[in-house]
Amino acid sequence: MADLIQSDWVNQLEKDDNAIILDVRTDEEVAEGKIPNAIQIDIYKGQGFIYAVEELDKSKNFYVYCRSGGRSAQACAIMNQLGFDTTYNLLGGFSEWTGPVE
Repeated sequence: MADLIQSDWVNQLEKDDNAIILDVRTDEEVAEGKIPNAIQIDIYKGQGFIYAVEELDKSKNFYVYCRSGGRSAQACAIMNQLGFDTTYNLLGGFSEWTGPVE
């Protein structure tokens, strides 16, 4: 896992043709907006989160975010334990996001 500030996260994401953006916030948080093209898997679903993450392609590079960066760091750590090699945590999360929102 690597912790990246928004500018680095976005710059790296734009150059990465093997990227998946993962939003680990709750449905209520996502209803307020999300980063375009992100898929959502709520980390608060516990074992359900693990089951859903296990369905993802481990060969992809995952750009993970939550509201402030704490849960996404936890998600990255879990994913690394499950065999995902490349995860990037967005420091500051969606609450500090200044990019496009859908």
